Amino acid sequence: MERREFLTAAGLGALAAPAMAQGGVAAGPITGPAAGNGAGDRRYMLDLLIRMATPVLEPMAKGQLQARFDPELSPTWDGRDRRVAYLECFGRLMAGIAPWLALPDTDGAEARVRATLRAQAVAAYANSVDPKSPDCLLWQGAGQALVDSAYFTNALMRAPKQLWEPLDKATKARIVTVIKGLRDISPPYTNWLLFAAMNEAFLLSIGEQWDPVRLDLAIRKFNEWYVGDGWYADGPHFHYDYYNSYVIHPMIVEILEVLVATGAKFNSLPTKDLLDQAYKRMQRCGESLERMIGPDGSYPPIGRSLTYRTAAFQPLGLLAWRKRLPKALPEGQARAATVAAQRAIFRHPSNFDAKGYLTIGFAGHQPTLGDWYSNAGSMYLASLSLLALGLPAADSYWTVPPQDWTMKRAFAGERFAKDYYVDY
Repeated sequence: MERREFLTAAGLGALAAPAMAQGGVAAGPITGPAAGNGAGDRRYMLDLLIRMATPVLEPMAKGQLQARFDPELSPTWDGRDRRVAYLECFGRLMAGIAPWLALPDTDGAEARVRATLRAQAVAAYANSVDPKSPDCLLWQGAGQALVDSAYFTNALMRAPKQLWEPLDKATKARIVTVIKGLRDISPPYTNWLLFAAMNEAFLLSIGEQWDPVRLDLAIRKFNEWYVGDGWYADGPHFHYDYYNSYVIHPMIVEILEVLVATGAKFNSLPTKDLLDQAYKRMQRCGESLERMIGPDGSYPPIGRSLTYRTAAFQPLGLLAWRKRLPKALPEGQARAATVAAQRAIFRHPSNFDAKGYLTIGFAGHQPTLGDWYSNAGSMYLASLSLLALGLPAADSYWTVPPQDWTMKRAFAGERFAKDYYVDY
């Protein structure tokens, strides 16, 4: 009943009944309230969060996700163990919704739904490492586990009091064991270095034994791979895709934040200076990302892993959540642009299947866009575009009037800011 009340209050009444009856959300477009004000934008984003989270967390809290969810595989699937999909689905979803779950408890329908999803998430974390649970995840025998363990631990770092601290002692010990066990995986010299480093940052953040070399290597290599103007190469060669958004900028910043917060020192890395630099670079990248959003919310379908959809805008969400948006991007402008992109993508009904799970595609179900490593669980990286929901409804990000974004002004023949490269 409480969830139905919230869904109705948020403009989701049409979805409430199927969600309650089936433990998921019926297929259909994400319409939500009309654009034009912060309250409507936030309700729309909450609609999207609940649409993604409910079909995953509700069954996984009961140890039933793997029985209920049969992930779609890319037509070019490489034959790896398909059970990797469940760690991808859960870890990626949690990294995206953790900031919202971390909001303080208050009265009201939203808080009651959040309390339900938070309790389900904690139960799901317990099942994810319990060898007796049908939903124990695939932690061994697959290199992919290193990738998605980093999102799994990133979520715990984004909401430690709500997701890590409530876990029972046995679950905490199991999580530490499986994360340390992934040190056996040798990451390639790409963004995978950051996955290994994120896990070590998590261990450091909870007072566990950690490996400084893995953090040192990742930080140093990506500073070497910085190509300028807010963009990093993904390894020795620059790739024109959205991996600066999916992985690189956010993970560099959050790893350095842990090093600064804990006062960890090693190999003479000036962590505070590096963190300031990383934020400036991410702000510059965010400015470029905002300029990619067209007047109608469309944006360039470029590069590999395009099916991660609006995860392309994770840096803007993280900057908003941290209150670090650059001066060139006022909150009303950043919000209007990124919500327009969400609406452009999720207006297509086939983004979700009949059981409420994300499908492979960019703007709808487009399975041929899947890469050889793509499955429906992979698609939950799109939740990383929801980080701004970690700001409460009364925050200025949601209350300031919307402002037209760069492309909208440009193609309306209006005045807009010129753009110049930076040297940091």
